[in-house]
Amino acid sequence: MIAWNDASELKNAAFGGGDVSRSAFAERERWVRRDFWTKFKRLAGKLPFAEDLVAAYYCALDPATPMRVRGMLLAALAYFILPFDFVPDVILGLGFADDAALITAVIGLVATHITPAHRAAAARALDKDLPPKA
Repeated sequence: MIAWNDASELKNAAFGGGDVSRSAFAERERWVRRDFWTKFKRLAGKLPFAEDLVAAYYCALDPATPMRVRGMLLAALAYFILPFDFVPDVILGLGFADDAALITAVIGLVATHITPAHRAAAARALDKDLPPKA
C-alpha cells in the first residue's frame, strides 16, 4: 500500500521536481503497467479526461519518448492510480479534481511528445472512431 506522503512525492515528480533514480523509475513503470487498466476500466465513464489519460499512458510506455518526459508521465499516472491521495477519489464530485488537474498540467507540459500514434492507440483502446487522415 502506498503511503500518504508518496502522493506528495509523486506530485512533485510529475511536475519535474528533482531527479528520479532508475530503480524508482522502474518501480513506477511496473506499478503503472500493473494497475493502470484496472483502475481506468472501473472509472472510465466518470473521467472527462479519459482519452488524454490513455494517450499519456501510451506515451509514458513508449521507449522513443525522452526519459524525463516518461518519468513525468509515469509519476502523474502513478498518482492517478494511488488509492489515497490529497482528495480521495471516493468523494463525489471532487474526488478526481486533483487527478484531473495534475494530468492536465503534466500533459500540457509534455504535449509535444504525445504523438498521433499515441492518440490513435488511445482511441483504439477506447473503441472510438479514428479521425480521417488528411
